[in-house]
Amino acid sequence: MKVRLSELHACFQGVIPSMLATCSASGEPNVTSLSHVYLVDDGHVALSCQFFNKTRRNIAENPYATVIVYDPLKFEGYKLGLRFVRSETSGPLFDTMSLRIDAIASHTGMAGVFKLISSDVFEVQTCRRIEGFLLPAEIADVPPKASVPGPLTELRGLQVVSQRIAQAKDLDGLLASTLEALDELLGFQHSMVLVNDDCTERLVAIASRGYGPGSIGAEVAMGHGLIGKAAERRRLIKLTGLGTELRYGRAIRERHVECGESERLAPEVPLAGLADAQAQLALPLVCGERLVGVLAVESRDPLCFDDWDEAFLQIVASQIAVALDRMQEDDEEEPENEAELAPAAAPQRVRNFVFYRNDDCVFVDGEYLVRNIPGKILWKLLSRRAIAGQREFTNRELRLDPALGLPPLKDNLESRLILLRKRLAEKCPEVRLVPVRRGRFALELDCAVELSEKDCG
Repeated sequence: MKVRLSELHACFQGVIPSMLATCSASGEPNVTSLSHVYLVDDGHVALSCQFFNKTRRNIAENPYATVIVYDPLKFEGYKLGLRFVRSETSGPLFDTMSLRIDAIASHTGMAGVFKLISSDVFEVQTCRRIEGFLLPAEIADVPPKASVPGPLTELRGLQVVSQRIAQAKDLDGLLASTLEALDELLGFQHSMVLVNDDCTERLVAIASRGYGPGSIGAEVAMGHGLIGKAAERRRLIKLTGLGTELRYGRAIRERHVECGESERLAPEVPLAGLADAQAQLALPLVCGERLVGVLAVESRDPLCFDDWDEAFLQIVASQIAVALDRMQEDDEEEPENEAELAPAAAPQRVRNFVFYRNDDCVFVDGEYLVRNIPGKILWKLLSRRAIAGQREFTNRELRLDPALGLPPLKDNLESRLILLRKRLAEKCPEVRLVPVRRGRFALELDCAVELSEKDCG
């Protein structure tokens, strides 16, 4: 039965490896496994050229090949008859395929080793379903799934998300309400927003949904893994069938180790978020020409994200980027009536804070709390409270303090304060940063604080 390639979208997601068969001019066959067949258009597919030396020799002698792709939902097989057209080593197709492989290579510590050599484009001359691939089975009567009460259309969901972004009064509320809407209205249960820290060239998670408080403060180096690659290239990256891809990358890594080439390999980068994620989508948050951060979404369902999800989330990501950029410039508004804070109750517990000068790291009671600029900000606040009794602080005075090392332009101060506030809530809830009004917050203590400074070992 003839089939159009456009009807086989699920087959090209890389969930089930495909089989590629080629033959030399002398008639010697070769069959190899492919992790991903890329759909170019309704008449062409592209195969990634990485390690398949025998396949390349066969194609050079005989340009015809056969590939079998599998539908992971129906588990039907489809046989494609191919004719080699060209190899591409640059351009949009090569960049798209290379970006996917680079992200996998980064996760498995194979950057620079596990890479795309070329995108080999083939004309699809025949496309047929494999008859009798599965034997018929008796299907039990299964009651249909109950529909969710009051379902929203996708357009309505986008409208609600847009409204929440527009109505948010502060950055923390904007991110929390947006991720909540993506979960409750549209089914994206696991998501996080990471902001770009120009000082350290790392991305830091300041908001998440579906992971618990431990995800706040997670860091990803620029260019590392899916999230780091999306930020570095400023392009959306989608990985599906992630378990298969990682197993393939690790198998190649083990082969290099066995061959005594372990010194060429970098440490494997753990997945940020779900340890058993099967699909990930990372979208750079770009405002103008400036990278603001990354919106990352993932799922245990390898087919969770389709073309509509990509388009929808790119609209949401653009709105988040503009709002995030706007809310970073959140200086103090002068109040009509200055209000004094009520005196704090007598603290009961003693919390010991240590600031390590040479790496700007803060520990509380021997446990890591925060580092870099958020660490220096916390130390300034605690020191001013201990020395001068200062309880209220403004964003402006932090920006004007050269000791904090904030960048002169687009300092992401509000993002750093959100990270600090959430880390305190998780590790030391007796110390709180409480917003008073726009651009002004109070340092509240429900404990006694002891401060000391040290140099790292």
